[in-house]
Amino acid sequence: PDVPATYALEGSVAIAGAGISWLKDNMGILPDIKESGKICASVPDTAGVYFVPAFSGLFAPYWRQDARGIIAGLSQFTTSAHIIRAMIEAVTFQANDMAEVMAKDSGCEIGTMKVDGGVTSNEFMMHFQADILRSSVKRPSLLEITSLGAAVAAGLAVGVWESLEEAAEMQEAACTYTEFKPTMEESSANERKAKWAQAVMRSLDWV
Repeated sequence: PDVPATYALEGSVAIAGAGISWLKDNMGILPDIKESGKICASVPDTAGVYFVPAFSGLFAPYWRQDARGIIAGLSQFTTSAHIIRAMIEAVTFQANDMAEVMAKDSGCEIGTMKVDGGVTSNEFMMHFQADILRSSVKRPSLLEITSLGAAVAAGLAVGVWESLEEAAEMQEAACTYTEFKPTMEESSANERKAKWAQAVMRSLDWV
C-alpha cells in the first residue's frame, strides 16, 4: 500500500499476427510464415496495395464494429508478394495508429518502441515499423519477454528482488536488444500513412 501507483496506457488490435496466419491457412498464398519477411523484401513496395485486416471490426483507436477487411489498390500487376507485404505493413500501421493517439493523450513523444512476440522475428516488419513510427524500435533477444515481466512482478511480490531497480538490472542481463532506426524519407512515410488512413475509411460501414 505504500508503493506509488504506476499507470499505463493500453491499446488493442483485433488482427495482427492472425492476419499473417490467415494468408497461409485460409488463402494459401503464404507457404511458410517464417518466409514472410523474405517475400516482403522480394518486392520494392506493395505497388499501391493496402490491406486493412478488419475481419471482426477495428479496435483502437477507431472502435468500429461495422468495419470489415478490405484489400485496396489491386491492379493486374498485383502479386501474392504485394498482398503479403501489405498485410505485414498493416500490422505496423495499426501499431503506429495506437502510438500516435497515446502520444496525443499523454502529451509524451515516443522516443523508442519496445516490441515483443513471435511476429517481431520478421526483420522487414521491424525496419518498416521504425520507418512509419519515425522512432527507433527495440526488439529483445527473448521474444516472449511478456512472460519474463510476469515472472519479475511475481518475484518482486515475494521478495526475490528487493527493488524495481534490482529487477531491471536482472532483466537487462537476461536479454539484449536489437535496435531498428528509420531509414525511409519522412515524406514517403507520411504519404504511406495517408494512404493507410484512406484505406481504413473505406473499410467502414460494411455491416
